[in-house]
Amino acid sequence: MCLATLHVGGVVAIGFDPTGRYALVVSHSGRGVFDTTTWQRVARDSALAYPENGEADGIGPLAGKRLKVSEISYDTGTLNVVSPNGDFAMSYSEGTIEVSRTGT
Repeated sequence: MCLATLHVGGVVAIGFDPTGRYALVVSHSGRGVFDTTTWQRVARDSALAYPENGEADGIGPLAGKRLKVSEISYDTGTLNVVSPNGDFAMSYSEGTIEVSRTGT
């Protein structure tokens, strides 16, 4: 079941904070943080800050933290990631992130 659809173009990586409360989305236009209780964006920074070694710098409520992120497959143009607590799955393709509950 789709919980939310997030329209974010140029996504390169997605990660969650260790609690699963926030999702960090890194794109070619900067970074955004989404609150997983509402799926509303709670922080945005247009400065480019691409992941390094599978990690990205947080902003907003995640400022000062380095988060593990999953990066897009440039072969398929897709990205799939599951929250640390296993509650949510996010799938990105062609400018759209579909959020679903995993059922675990």
